[in-house]
Amino acid sequence: MGLREWLRRRPLAGDTLLAAGLVLAEVVFTLLTPREFWPRPLPAALGWSVLCAAPVVLRRVATWPAVPAALATLLLPVTLEVAPTTQSLTFVVLTYTMAAYRPVRPALVAAAVLWLPVAVVNSLVPPAGIPQVSSAYLIANNLLVGIVSFSVGRTVNARRSSTEALRERARVAEANQRALAEQAVADERRRIARELHDVVAHHVSVMGVLATGVRRVLRRDPDAADEAVGTIEETSRATLRELRRLLDVLRTEAEPAAELAPQPGIAGIELLTEQVREAGLPVTLTVQGNPGPLEEGVGLTVYRIVQEALTNALKHAGTATAQVRVSFAGGAVEVEVTDTGRGPSPDTDRIGHGLVGMRERVGLYGGILRTGGRAGGGYRIYARIPVEPLADGGKVTR
Repeated sequence: MGLREWLRRRPLAGDTLLAAGLVLAEVVFTLLTPREFWPRPLPAALGWSVLCAAPVVLRRVATWPAVPAALATLLLPVTLEVAPTTQSLTFVVLTYTMAAYRPVRPALVAAAVLWLPVAVVNSLVPPAGIPQVSSAYLIANNLLVGIVSFSVGRTVNARRSSTEALRERARVAEANQRALAEQAVADERRRIARELHDVVAHHVSVMGVLATGVRRVLRRDPDAADEAVGTIEETSRATLRELRRLLDVLRTEAEPAAELAPQPGIAGIELLTEQVREAGLPVTLTVQGNPGPLEEGVGLTVYRIVQEALTNALKHAGTATAQVRVSFAGGAVEVEVTDTGRGPSPDTDRIGHGLVGMRERVGLYGGILRTGGRAGGGYRIYARIPVEPLADGGKVTR
């Protein structure tokens, strides 16, 4: 813990050091003046200086009691004709403290209580030994010092209030941002769950049809029945995998399932690029490798990534071209969508539901997703999704 933090947590100790600093400042000031102007006797003057600085010790732990304690020191110039420099410094410190840490009305009252008696004392006790300085000059000078002290304190108070307000706004904005992000993730997870539900329902429907066919041809065509049973086996395994993923994203809120129909897959990407091309964005599609047997969920994920990337490019890239590359190699499917448009928006605080959805879909299958601006301009979205091998008789997405 640093010294500043230690003093902040122990205001009495910090203000005691401040009072000692005021006394030390008067000692230094006295030593720098000619000896004929030194107060006599010097030890007694030092004692009066310590007494005048004592209210500073209470300036934060007992602010209002410190004000009458400082006023009591005005008896020194009235009765003993002694006016230590720490007396004026104490009044300055207390005025600043009230203005900086209290509301404006109590601060104004404290300033008036402190400095109006000072003006009265200056008018009643003319400066001794300095005939060229009048009482009016001292009154004006002290009132000016009080006004400056009060103004500085109010400025610090306003800055502190502004800082706290900005900090609170930042906290609220961060909370709202977090809530929006959580909501976006929840929305995308629910949408993914609905789509996976459709995939699973389609698998189950296929198994039901195949089971009916097996029952009908089992006796007259055992080979066809065996092939159909193999397809049912692989389809059931794929269904179980999709069910596990569905449970990963499913939440407690019950939502109606969408229409039970097969979702788009790899084969739909070509039609998708043609539609985007007709909408005004030149798109080039490149497919490398042989997809082979591919789970419908993986094919749907690749399709949605390309769909979202091209939609964003169509909306935000401006006059540009786009390129879609889908490759199958090394037990994974890779999809990369790039464009030559304006690149990412500078409004980085905005929640992108599409990117959230991509990240959720890719993470569901244990893949990786990278998004961001390209070095030469434009935007790039890259995803790599591991592919679990299926037998040739399994359900294939093209």
